[in-house]
Amino acid sequence: KAVVSTQSTGWLYMEDKKLGKRSKKRRELTNEQKEELREAFDLFDSDKDGVIDYHELKVAMKALGFDVKKAEVLKLLKDYDRDGSGNMYWDDFYDILKDKMLERNPEDEVQKAFTLFDDDGTGTINLRNLRRVARELGENMSDEELRAMIDEFDTSGTGEIDLNRFMSIMLGDS
Repeated sequence: KAVVSTQSTGWLYMEDKKLGKRSKKRRELTNEQKEELREAFDLFDSDKDGVIDYHELKVAMKALGFDVKKAEVLKLLKDYDRDGSGNMYWDDFYDILKDKMLERNPEDEVQKAFTLFDDDGTGTINLRNLRRVARELGENMSDEELRAMIDEFDTSGTGEIDLNRFMSIMLGDS
């Protein structure tokens, strides 16, 4: 019988208990993540020529949540520049960003998201926090709708969501 476990490295390990063997298979991006990469490339390929330059690559990576330094972007362009133009094609962009996305630690990503909600540093997400984020995202939601969202997941009865509960919700452990 095979046992499957996801490691934080982005690899999927399968152990065959019977044979005592361990193999690894590369996890793939979800269709949503693939779409996100395509949209980012298309958005920042401002002149629609099928390639992105240094500035477009840097902005695209930043928009996808990667804090990259100038030296890293220049190295990527140098390593993947096929024709000496200083540009990167879609398939290279996809390969690079796919690997970067798969290397992300989901817990770290959820922790970062939590801090975006918890702007007052209380360690919880309350109605005021949720209202602010909804407004920033252009969502026109009533306090009743926002309160219902909190109430649905507030198991402690405090009217707030703490980091542990947020992690559980976001990682599907609830």
